[in-house]
Amino acid sequence: MWFVAIGVLMLVMNFAGIGPVGAWTWGDHWWAFAAPFVAAIAWWGFADSTGWTQRKAMEKVDQKKEARRQQNLESLGLDEKSRAKRKQAESKS
Repeated sequence: MWFVAIGVLMLVMNFAGIGPVGAWTWGDHWWAFAAPFVAAIAWWGFADSTGWTQRKAMEKVDQKKEARRQQNLESLGLDEKSRAKRKQAESKS
């Protein structure tokens, strides 16, 4: 995603005439305008072929599931903090 953002930023800078990118001509620097988009395609191809994207999505789902589980345990009073408090209360009695 960063490669696409960089490519779009370069295009906007060129069209607006901002900075050194604004002075570039399409005939001389076409490769510089295309490079971020080519890099994005290469990155997405690599990430999808190695399963990196799917693993990240699965990790995110697992984190949400674990957070939901911890919240439910806390609500029921079955988490570690509640257990420690009960043990302290039982030992004092």
